[in-house]
Amino acid sequence: MWYDEAFFRQLLDNLYDGVYFVDHNRVITYWNKGAERLSGFTAAEVIGRGCRDNILVHVDTQGCQLCLEGCPLGSTMADGKERQSEVFMNHKAGHRVPVKVSASPIRNADGVIIGAVEIFRDNSTRTSDQQLIEDLQNMAFLDPLTGLANRRFLQNALQRQLEELHRYGWPFGVLFFDVDHFKLFNDEHGHEVGDAVLKMVSKTMANCSRSFDTVGRWGGEEFVAIIANADQKKILRIADRYRLMIEQSGLVADEGLLRVTVSIGAACAVPTDTVESLLERADALMYQSKRDGRNRVTGEL
Repeated sequence: MWYDEAFFRQLLDNLYDGVYFVDHNRVITYWNKGAERLSGFTAAEVIGRGCRDNILVHVDTQGCQLCLEGCPLGSTMADGKERQSEVFMNHKAGHRVPVKVSASPIRNADGVIIGAVEIFRDNSTRTSDQQLIEDLQNMAFLDPLTGLANRRFLQNALQRQLEELHRYGWPFGVLFFDVDHFKLFNDEHGHEVGDAVLKMVSKTMANCSRSFDTVGRWGGEEFVAIIANADQKKILRIADRYRLMIEQSGLVADEGLLRVTVSIGAACAVPTDTVESLLERADALMYQSKRDGRNRVTGEL
């Protein structure tokens, strides 16, 4: 049975996953509706551009830019082998999105590799139950700007974690974040752009979180993450992943690509802690990160 090109384009556009083709120079030649939905970039914005031209900007969990080294598409065109990777891609709104990518070579009738196709899908583990979201909204437990848990919810969650620590010995920790130089950023770019940056940071945090951890906005430019079932070593490793992904995020604005960094304090809960004492230690460690130069994580010795 024969199908024309329009049929296959319609078929690909109806896929939930993102699909795009590149030629042998890694110039994008096709971009489906799924790619638009997952990335925020329209086909008109990307077709004809190189995949490395500040579009998806894939990074691994260490923050290495794969478009510059280790690109799955480039590698699959070089050796003809299919590849799968778990990476973080750049959304047009600036935040990072975890995706699972599959890259395969495209060959002509003679078997010569003339390009590649990448299929990517949302790899987030934080799938929320809609009824829970509605309940949280009804109980005023969500921050209206970012959509994250608010201070009230975080305080209640910390109290529950401490009770579980006393009852079962389950370890956990707290990360206290502060966006570096945010007042100067607000003064220079305005509050509307400042709010957009806070949304970008919050989305990156939510997308980088494990399903059983809790992230929320404490107030202003301060955020808190509750890291469950983790010792100090793991807490520090998770904190640095947050830091890296926020550093790698960027907001497209009239002034260009705007980036921010965060300073983080990481405290591990002990049985004698209260909610207040645990947060005070994490807050003090965050300020130590500020004093030491910002864009870093400070944990307890």
